[in-house]
Amino acid sequence: MIDFLIIYVPILSALTVVLTIYDKIAAKKRPKHRISEAMLILLALLGGATAEYVVMKLIRHKTRHKKFMIGLPVIIFLHILLIILYFQYIPMPI
Repeated sequence: MIDFLIIYVPILSALTVVLTIYDKIAAKKRPKHRISEAMLILLALLGGATAEYVVMKLIRHKTRHKKFMIGLPVIIFLHILLIILYFQYIPMPI
């Protein structure tokens, strides 16, 4: 499981960052080709919340949307909680 997460999280985070930056560019230059807010939230739920939050703050994209500025930290907190619960209740093999 840990091996899977070591590969999964960085790839998903990179994809999330690319799509968030693309959406910022599309907002000005190609409004018909935007990434939906639902897709950005889904990527966050799947594991890209930390990367998405950091990049949104850096490029100042969607920082006025409460669902992102409150929702992403909540999702990050839930991810941390799940990790803690996983390691607390799943014994590590020796």
